[in-house]
Amino acid sequence: MLNYLPWAISWVGEVLPGVAIADLPDLAFFVILVVQLPAIAILLSRLLRGPMRHPPLAPRSPQPADLGKVSAIVPTLNEAERLTPCLNGLTRQSYELREVLVVDSYSTDGTPDLVKAAQQQDPRFRLLNDDPLPKDWVGRPWALHNGFLASSPHSEWIVGIDADTQPQPGLIASLLETAQTEGYDLITLSPQFILRYPGELWLQPALLMTLVYRFGPAGETTNAPERVMANGQCFFCRRSVLEQVEGYTAARQSFCDDVTLARAIAAQGFRVGFLDGARLLKVRMYEGMAETWREWGRSLDLKDAASRAQVWGDWFFLLLVQGLPLPLIGCALWAIAANPAPLTRWVVLGLNALLLCIRFGLTFAIAPSYDLSQASARWLFWLSPLADPVAVLRIFLSSRQTPKQWRGRTYGGEA
Repeated sequence: MLNYLPWAISWVGEVLPGVAIADLPDLAFFVILVVQLPAIAILLSRLLRGPMRHPPLAPRSPQPADLGKVSAIVPTLNEAERLTPCLNGLTRQSYELREVLVVDSYSTDGTPDLVKAAQQQDPRFRLLNDDPLPKDWVGRPWALHNGFLASSPHSEWIVGIDADTQPQPGLIASLLETAQTEGYDLITLSPQFILRYPGELWLQPALLMTLVYRFGPAGETTNAPERVMANGQCFFCRRSVLEQVEGYTAARQSFCDDVTLARAIAAQGFRVGFLDGARLLKVRMYEGMAETWREWGRSLDLKDAASRAQVWGDWFFLLLVQGLPLPLIGCALWAIAANPAPLTRWVVLGLNALLLCIRFGLTFAIAPSYDLSQASARWLFWLSPLADPVAVLRIFLSSRQTPKQWRGRTYGGEA
């Protein structure tokens, strides 16, 4: 390494004649500013639309005309430890919910027994097993597709509900009223996340912020089809729309099937909304920091729902506005301590300090999207901006990899 240094210095002198070695930090800062300023402008244009977003949904009571309009589908595979709150929450939904189809992929942990017990209390529950998984399908969309095909043709709406969610009273009625009065064909919700352990309190909000920076806050209504965001934890769609797009077929090979299907539906001209449902839906996704990093982090790049150019363009944008501010602040302070005269050092420091302040401010903005009542070391949530470089690194790693294991199943992708 030391033998390489004189050659590198000589090479820089040949490539950049007239530029002193001492000036290279300022040249680097200048280049960073050239690429960072447009990214900051894009970020601000997205965040400034926040006050104009669709207001958060609130619980509603059903109307008599809504009787039996909705079928719910819950895909399961060894969800015994997390399923009970979901089943209890669906039981508390009113008469607008015609049936709950739990499509189980042959669980071995007692999941079917929980469904059978719930069925004794609420006859709307039905336990199904999906057909053997075809080679060209991923497990989750396959289970949802089987549930859709088995659902009552009298239900005008289909809602996919994940097993780790906790539906609150009035969820289905609120979705139904919003869709019918505002003309939505598909609504998905941003939930309220339940966090418990210190590591996830620090990392999970930083990972969530990668979505906010790329696609804007929940309730954004101006995105083009290729920029539509969705969350399959609660996927509320007109039956007629699903019939037109052949169920979940468009997302059969996607590990982010919710976004893939939502974008396919939006591309056909249907009205799609990703709305704030923190008052209607809670979710306990993963247990701790390691599982959050491994399981959630590997799907947040959304590469199965976007072109490679979009995936890497979005990642480079995240690098500029979320991943680099902390390191650049440190570099600028170091350079200023050595020589405070060059203006570029102060500009880089100021812009990235602004980005960091915006990020801390957004931590307060997203706080209602979190239930920290069971959390220890809650103060770590407020330090989540310090995890931003780690979150951007996770998106980079995920963008380069194809999952080969997911929810207990093995697929043919490369690690």
